[in-house]
Amino acid sequence: MKKISFILLSTVILSSCVSKKEFVALQTEKQKTEKELLAVKTNLQKCLIDSEKEDAQMFALKEQVKYLKQDKKTALKQVEDLTVLTQSSSDNIKSVISQLSEKDKYINGIRDAMTQKDSLNLAIKYHLTKNLTEGIQDKDIEVNVEKTVVFISISDKLLFKSGSYNVTDNAYTVLEKIAKVVNDQPEMDVMIEGHTDATPIKRNLIQDNWDLSALRATSITRILQYKFGVQPQRLIAAGRSQYVPLVPNNSTENKAKNRRTKIIIMPRLNQFFDLLEQDAK
Repeated sequence: MKKISFILLSTVILSSCVSKKEFVALQTEKQKTEKELLAVKTNLQKCLIDSEKEDAQMFALKEQVKYLKQDKKTALKQVEDLTVLTQSSSDNIKSVISQLSEKDKYINGIRDAMTQKDSLNLAIKYHLTKNLTEGIQDKDIEVNVEKTVVFISISDKLLFKSGSYNVTDNAYTVLEKIAKVVNDQPEMDVMIEGHTDATPIKRNLIQDNWDLSALRATSITRILQYKFGVQPQRLIAAGRSQYVPLVPNNSTENKAKNRRTKIIIMPRLNQFFDLLEQDAK
């Protein structure tokens, strides 16, 4: 009996040892399978993510293609518009070129007119300078040409007594020479400007330097008209008082420079513009 029990016990123990090895093997196989399953799931997840990215990229590409098609249509429309605009611009350019040609003619007409006036004024300056300065100190009379205008500046001491608008004997000699040149150019106007220094003045018929400068200009104007035959419609008398000085009125010498009469010989504006219009045609 004891022998049978021993045999049974040994069989059970042996059987138990075999089952444990199988269990360990099965457990190992299970772990391997789980790892493989996890790897498969990971790969699957990665594939899903990659697929989503590809879908997103595909959508973006489709949108770009759609945009490019629309942009192509817009570009074609712009090209069509540009073609029309180019044709219109070409016509406009031709028109502008034609207008510029006309303007060139007008500008050339202006230049010719200015050249004529400049030549005329230079000739006037030459004769005035030559005739006026004979026997007179150069500093007492100054002749300048600016653009189309001749300016003659005459010192106060040659024309008037101090503080007076009565002319001196020397004034007639100077004014006669000026009148001769002026009468030789009947198409030009003559402005006489009186200028004073800043010293206040108040006498009979003279309230201030405005009166004195205007009365001096009027005196010269009357002499040119009545004594030397300059047409009165060509004459302009203007008083500038003390307000256009050549130098500051801060010394006796400077005040003497500011006391002067300007005689301005200039083209009549209406005739000058008529000349421009004729040359521009």
